[in-house]
Amino acid sequence: MSDERYLVVGLGNPGPRYAGTRHNAGFLVLDVLADRAGGRFKSSKHRAEVLEGRLVAHPAVLAKPLTYMNDSGAAVVNLGRFYKVPPQRTVVIYDELDLPYGTVRLKIGGGDSGHNGLKSITAALSTREYARVRFGIGRPPGRQEPADYVLRDFDTVQRRTLELELDRAADAVEMLLEHGLEPAQNAFH
Repeated sequence: MSDERYLVVGLGNPGPRYAGTRHNAGFLVLDVLADRAGGRFKSSKHRAEVLEGRLVAHPAVLAKPLTYMNDSGAAVVNLGRFYKVPPQRTVVIYDELDLPYGTVRLKIGGGDSGHNGLKSITAALSTREYARVRFGIGRPPGRQEPADYVLRDFDTVQRRTLELELDRAADAVEMLLEHGLEPAQNAFH
């Protein structure tokens, strides 16, 4: 067992209007992890819903920022300070337009690919060096605007396998915590 705590953040937008949307993939993966940790999210003073528990023998704080996507960094930096978790042990789970639906990719650092949640977190932490678990949502069909696409629910075909894909993403997070980046990449890429 390790006593190094991790901060695992799922990105999304709060409220029932956004609950099943593609942009809330991070929240959806966090729900799977919360079930595995055997806990429930509670409101916190850090502008996030938080669950303190264990993931694969590591103490972990699971967090859903309630700041809306564009200001996720405020919650992440406050949670990191409060729980004394450095960016190097912070994992951010989010939706990725540039990956086919259901694809899971892991990395540390890199750009934000136009993702406003990542822009906010990178600016707030003053570093890009945090782990990212990207959940592919694919590109919008035809001429649909990406902003409209991400704020819509998964389509009927995607919903058939959504639970399985969310489980795979949760598996990737657990493998990242337990074995590190390279073994997780080898297993999921």
